[in-house]
Amino acid sequence: MPGLSTRDLSLEDRRQLAVNLTRVLGLYRSILDAYIIEFFTDNLWGTLPCSWQEALDRLSPPQLATQLLGMPGEGEVVRYRSVWPLTLLALKSTAYALAFTRTPGFQTPSEFLENPSQSSRLMPLFRKHVRPKKQHEIRRLGELVKKLSELTGCTQVVDVGSGQGHLSRFMSLGLGLLVKSIEGDQRLVERAQRLDQELLQALEKEKKRNPQVVHTGSRHPPHHVVRWVDSTALCEDLLLPLEPPSQSGARLLLTGLHACGDLSVALLRHFCGCPDVAALASVGCCYMKLSDPGGYPLSHWVAGLPGYELPYRLREGACHALEEYAERLQKAGPGLRTHCYRAALETVIRCAQPDLCRPGVQGIPRVHELRIEEYVQRGLQRVGLDPQLPLNLAALQGYQAQEHRVVAFFSLALLLAPLVETLILLDRLLYLQEQGFHAELLPLFSPELSPRNLVLVATKTPLGQAFSVLETEES
Repeated sequence: MPGLSTRDLSLEDRRQLAVNLTRVLGLYRSILDAYIIEFFTDNLWGTLPCSWQEALDRLSPPQLATQLLGMPGEGEVVRYRSVWPLTLLALKSTAYALAFTRTPGFQTPSEFLENPSQSSRLMPLFRKHVRPKKQHEIRRLGELVKKLSELTGCTQVVDVGSGQGHLSRFMSLGLGLLVKSIEGDQRLVERAQRLDQELLQALEKEKKRNPQVVHTGSRHPPHHVVRWVDSTALCEDLLLPLEPPSQSGARLLLTGLHACGDLSVALLRHFCGCPDVAALASVGCCYMKLSDPGGYPLSHWVAGLPGYELPYRLREGACHALEEYAERLQKAGPGLRTHCYRAALETVIRCAQPDLCRPGVQGIPRVHELRIEEYVQRGLQRVGLDPQLPLNLAALQGYQAQEHRVVAFFSLALLLAPLVETLILLDRLLYLQEQGFHAELLPLFSPELSPRNLVLVATKTPLGQAFSVLETEES
């Protein structure tokens, strides 16, 4: 999917982009505000213009992926089978034109061609206990952090929200960086420390087996600190150097791999508020968990725009995996019916208990193998209602016949979702620039593997042309 690169945008361009985004999101707010499980109860299909209904009603799932989301299958040529209304074409073009690009500067990773579970570009010892998605992420972010550390003269990396320590371990024992790990969950820290020791022992065994192999890591595991980081106050534990600073003082680089909600905001504020922090590399996620107010907006510019508000529903929608859903559309499998089934269940719930709206339904296994009435019965039981309630089978079958419409409406919402993420991240860029710092966004991960793939890189001195080094893939 095409999009904008922040490196091509001046400060005025970025401000104008924020203006355009708030206007466009306001125009299509009804689509973004909608909950797909209310497709039937709120007649969401009827909220679309009749000309849109006619165009979308004819599309198969693979055609939705190709023609609407702009993600054709391999070797597929985009061909429209009918004339689309100009307003729908304008929506599609606008969604492409105003979103930050999610396409990295490298090809879809070849690291999993030989084995889909093991990255060929990560040392086997660093793959243990790490899922393929995380292998890709820690390698890419770790290598970027090392380059950024060298460019900015940073002497220590602080990994905030480090979890089980996979990124910290790779940066310290794999790349030779001095790393402090900050994590609020004691159990995760204890797990990380056990994995540190396990890796150190494995590395020693490998050294004895192959003494000619020179390991590039420092052999010093991360220094773990149990501490919750507040987005509203500076954390002293985070800022203390691990080693006595040199005469020039400590220079810290803050990083966070999918720092959830306000944690990514905390990273920004620590970067801005502490003179010892020279650089930042942050990948955010879980935008729906941002404090309101406090987590968004951060910049004065966005806060001054009419229509800047992004309520929970919009921020939650921005976290969906666009590329993953497009792949599901291309395969056109029975799993696509889940939203339709859940929307049908909502109609039954409302009839049985009108004040019970959008209750959480714990995952019902193998939905694609169930008849719609079986799904509804199991869903009723999960929300505390009688699963033996009499059901209108004709009505349920009528809903099931509209599955393609549910899929089309959800695809429309997904098309707009990157605009919400773009506005949130653009607000962070503008906030940093208002503080007098330099910031860019890079698509770092393959979006097929890691949907939240944009890393915010900030420095207190301009990198100039040297910034391009961060965009290259290690050979």
